[in-house]
Amino acid sequence: MSTSLVELRVLDGANLYFSRAAVKLTLDVTALVDAPAPAAKAYAQAVGLGATRPGRIGSGFRQRFAIRVTGHVVRRIAREAGIGRIGVRVRPESDNHRLVVAFPWAHEQRARALAAAIVEVLDAFGAEHLPELMTTVGERVRNEPPGNVPPTIRPKVPVVAVTGTNGKTTTSRMIAHIGRAAGLHVGWSSTDGVYFDGELVKYGDFSGPSGAGQVLSQPGIQLAVTETARGGILRRGVGVASNDVSVVTNVTADHLGLGGIDTVDQLAEVKAVITQITRPRGWCVVNGDDPRTFAMRLGSPAKCWVFSRDPDSPSIRAVLDEGGRATTVLDGFITVLDQATDPEPLLKVVDVPMTLSGLSHYNVENALAAASAALGLGLPRAAVIEGLSSFAPNENNPGRMNMYSLRGFTVVIDLAHNEAGLEALLEIMNGVRHEGSRLLLALGSPGDRADDMVSALGAIGARGADQVAIGHKSEYLRGRPPSELEAVFREGAASVGVDDVPAYPTELEAAQSLVAQAQPGDVVAVMSLQDRASLDGWLRSEGATVDTPEDLKSKVERAQPRVGGRGN
Repeated sequence: MSTSLVELRVLDGANLYFSRAAVKLTLDVTALVDAPAPAAKAYAQAVGLGATRPGRIGSGFRQRFAIRVTGHVVRRIAREAGIGRIGVRVRPESDNHRLVVAFPWAHEQRARALAAAIVEVLDAFGAEHLPELMTTVGERVRNEPPGNVPPTIRPKVPVVAVTGTNGKTTTSRMIAHIGRAAGLHVGWSSTDGVYFDGELVKYGDFSGPSGAGQVLSQPGIQLAVTETARGGILRRGVGVASNDVSVVTNVTADHLGLGGIDTVDQLAEVKAVITQITRPRGWCVVNGDDPRTFAMRLGSPAKCWVFSRDPDSPSIRAVLDEGGRATTVLDGFITVLDQATDPEPLLKVVDVPMTLSGLSHYNVENALAAASAALGLGLPRAAVIEGLSSFAPNENNPGRMNMYSLRGFTVVIDLAHNEAGLEALLEIMNGVRHEGSRLLLALGSPGDRADDMVSALGAIGARGADQVAIGHKSEYLRGRPPSELEAVFREGAASVGVDDVPAYPTELEAAQSLVAQAQPGDVVAVMSLQDRASLDGWLRSEGATVDTPEDLKSKVERAQPRVGGRGN
């Protein structure tokens, strides 16, 4: 017998649907959506819904009818089970035969029983005696042992939660570094592991709820910084019940088409979850230049601390008028604004190594976000200055804008995992190359990215660089044949008139090919996800040296007379 259940997820913490633990059911309601109108109406009446108009099959009216009926089924069974009031969210998916149903839970075993009862009633479409069935399944839920309570952590130390499409790892590392400059014992979790006081505790992607748990379990911890990715929120929910400061760097197209998230607006909904569980006395730190991010302040119980590179941004005026604070760039200084006081300069942008003398606009924003979060926590101004000025790209931020000098040319290793990240990488490459020299770029993507994104990467890279190659992320192909990815990359490159795009099995081999062709003044860059450590080791064995902040400043100054790059 077929079932309407596609997937059941028990979310342990705040999620897209509720600010507490919830059960999420993905349901196939084809029987209800494709049934003749009389049969659909009869089912609605049998489950206790009054007058309804199902609408024609395949219409938006029929989809809304299915949403209404499904929500009523959940509430009716809960009532039969003795649950007086229950929050229910029913949302459509891109496939109009599927719905997502979510409801909060306090006891896991009973919540699972309720989920099973919902499925049983939906599976009984067209059967007789539906009222009796709902009474039966409701009684079963009522008699089910309660089971475990949600494992959501209630932190006893300050927590900063960081999310966004680009910059969340860099920003969370910066905040942790500032915390250590303030003399605190700091734990933080990110996409490349769990750290405590700068030491790796556990390697792996810990940007989900397990990362928060690992961090908060460290003995002696005084501050926790958790990188919070969309995947963890969707699969298990946020691992902590609340945070003291939430930070959202930006929201751009990434991972679309996965986990029922098909649009940038839906992605923003997911990322806004951390702002909704920020303590009322805390701060919600948002990017004032990103409309979706800026709007998140309206759903947060916390005060807003906005950041923007533009001191005259309307977002800054709005937040200051609301009684919030802002961090911006004023006369070359990272500066804090508050309606009640004079502007407070912290340090010059050019003295923050991660900004590459102000060349990296994204990292200027990351520095503004980190300063806002640290000050929102109440960390000393001196610690913020020390932390930002001593945070070095290669040493403190591996895999993000790491720059080397080799035989008179520059090599850059950066994640650059989406269109915005690649454009930021090209901005840096153009900013340090000598006039008349070339940009050589190794492209790459995990196998689960949508074709339009991979094609866009091919087009952006081919347009912006003088030579491109494909370096596969062999450990992240996720079942996709390399030849298929190559075809999509080449399609994107061909759209801007570039046909010569060789491919290599790994990021390292692509980098080795491009480095062999580089001349003094050129810039070679690698979009690196898996081979960062081996790339670093190989470059050093070739005689490459890590660029110091002084080296970076010198490169930027030498390149200043030349503006723009190929295709600009």
